[in-house]
Amino acid sequence: MEYFKGLIRNVPDFPKKGILFYDITTLLKDKRAFKEVIDILAARYRHQNIDLVVGVESRGFIFAPTLAYHIGAGFVPVRKPGKLPAETVKASYDLEYGQDTLEIHRDAIQKGQRVLVVDDLLATGGTAAAVVQLIRQLGAEVAGVAFLVELEFLNGRKKLNGYEVYSLLQYQN
Repeated sequence: MEYFKGLIRNVPDFPKKGILFYDITTLLKDKRAFKEVIDILAARYRHQNIDLVVGVESRGFIFAPTLAYHIGAGFVPVRKPGKLPAETVKASYDLEYGQDTLEIHRDAIQKGQRVLVVDDLLATGGTAAAVVQLIRQLGAEVAGVAFLVELEFLNGRKKLNGYEVYSLLQYQN
């Protein structure tokens, strides 16, 4: 795991002063690391009868469809408002540095399906909790929530109580 951490660039004061941004693009360009990350996630979820993998805009789009392919599941994007062409449901949430809203197509997930949520980073948990809310609103089961990076010092897991949360890399501070 230290190998992966060594590939992630820390960018201070982005997107605003006081925020330390964990830039995963430096890990993604390493073909060995990217393959290993997907292989680890696929091994974890391959036999869990996942119907759909939901990816959160935008960096979740890197991991979720690739993982879905490897475990034989479908992929569903969750986007910012106004980006999806058909009827949507939406949820608003607080970020570490503001507030935002996410949308999903109303017909993207069917009642009773097992859905895995995948994103690049768990910070305060607001984004992931909003996605879980959307999935539950559509009547599906949240099979788990998975991240490449977790900033444990922001306690984002608390907003996901009752759900299996997995993160490959954890940062204490």
